[in-house]
Amino acid sequence: MKRALIGLALLLGTSAAAHAATDGQSFDQISRGRYLAAVGDCVACHTIPGDKLYAGGRPLETPFGTLLAPNLTPDRETGIGNWSDDEFVNALQIGRGRGGGHLYPAMPYTYYSKVTRDDALAIRAYLATLEPVRNPVVSNQLPFPFSIRLSMVGWNTLFFSPGTFTPVPGKSDDWNRGAYLAEGLAHCGMCHTPKNLLGGDKTSRTLQGGVLQGWFSPNLTGDARVGIGGWSTDDIVEYLGTGHNRFAAASGPMSEVITNSTSHMTKTDLAAIATYLKDTGPSVASTATPVAADGSAMRAGQVVYISNCAACHAADGTGIPQLFPTLKGSASVQSVEPTSLIRVVLQGAQSVATDPAPTGASMPAFGWKLSDEEVADVVTYVRNTWGNAAATVSPSDVGKSRRQLSQSP
Repeated sequence: MKRALIGLALLLGTSAAAHAATDGQSFDQISRGRYLAAVGDCVACHTIPGDKLYAGGRPLETPFGTLLAPNLTPDRETGIGNWSDDEFVNALQIGRGRGGGHLYPAMPYTYYSKVTRDDALAIRAYLATLEPVRNPVVSNQLPFPFSIRLSMVGWNTLFFSPGTFTPVPGKSDDWNRGAYLAEGLAHCGMCHTPKNLLGGDKTSRTLQGGVLQGWFSPNLTGDARVGIGGWSTDDIVEYLGTGHNRFAAASGPMSEVITNSTSHMTKTDLAAIATYLKDTGPSVASTATPVAADGSAMRAGQVVYISNCAACHAADGTGIPQLFPTLKGSASVQSVEPTSLIRVVLQGAQSVATDPAPTGASMPAFGWKLSDEEVADVVTYVRNTWGNAAATVSPSDVGKSRRQLSQSP
């Protein structure tokens, strides 16, 4: 027992942790809460990189303005040290903060609502062991009229149905565990489900991909062409656990998800999520007709590709497994939105590095070298070669992305 107490104190780094671990049940609850906080990727929003853990203040960009993530440390004045258990659970499950104030859905309560009270309180128990940090944060930085929190009453009526997860009869235990995680704490649909003009989920297109902060979050359904229908459960587990598999390498916002969250999850839970995702598919598989290979854009794009891309991704688009992603048959390459592909050509990208896959290969930027027309041509080419099929990309599409990137911090 003494060794367990010392180990917990070292793990959590506070005297409060050692005090809380004076009985086995508290130790188990704190340990589980730490794991669940990682599943929920709470640190991504509530910690400024290089700053105190969970001290808040990180800007969250939304289509309606900027919010600052609040302080989740147990500081009694500027954190959640004075919150009751019910207030904490209400924040997760119904989107109401201390005193009953409405939260904005940048805090994914629309997903966390599915989390059980026991799991929510385990997360709170873990947060209570953190170092208290005095850091007053004024979360609401939105312009009028979005700054009026009362507007969330109407928004919630339209787009939010509270309620904890209910296992689906007829589905396996693994499937239900995966659904509980993916639809709840992991809040996959927050990024991978497209949003309407008011920021609500387009539920008819659940997990079919959405644009977020200048990236396109890929389709996670079982669609064979633009989703993960060609991935096995092992492929999904490998990708979520390491950031790489034989098809893809995580970059952009997904790198942070891998680093902070999924790489810390057990293989059992990753396999459960994979089981759930493999059973999620669109009602009608997507189809597309490839652009004619003898078109002017395709011919020009081939020249650009051979000169700039083939050395890493190979002349046949197969890339190098675990290092340079394949373009042939890639769902991301053929996605309905070419946003991410245009971005990485213009700006380059750094793939994630994890302990199991420590080589995070990078792609250089070509925006300095290629014109809007050349970028459009090469993106159109890779989206319609080697059996790929997707809509063409225009120079104006590239110009729009270039302007947005020049204005981003």
